[in-house]
Amino acid sequence: MRISVDPEQCYGSGDCVHRAPSVFTQVDGLGAVIPGRERALDVPRVREAVEGCPAAAITVVRED
Repeated sequence: MRISVDPEQCYGSGDCVHRAPSVFTQVDGLGAVIPGRERALDVPRVREAVEGCPAAAITVVRED
């Protein structure tokens, strides 16, 4: 599983950064996953950030 933020959907609310600052950051005003943290689903607040993203820009992609 891999976390990603769609820059086309994100409008930079920063909600993800506030919920899970060890996984998300802002780059050029938009949400982004911190490099190397793309698989950090074990961080308790990541799922909350995914579900609470007001732009629905964060996804968890299954890697087969």
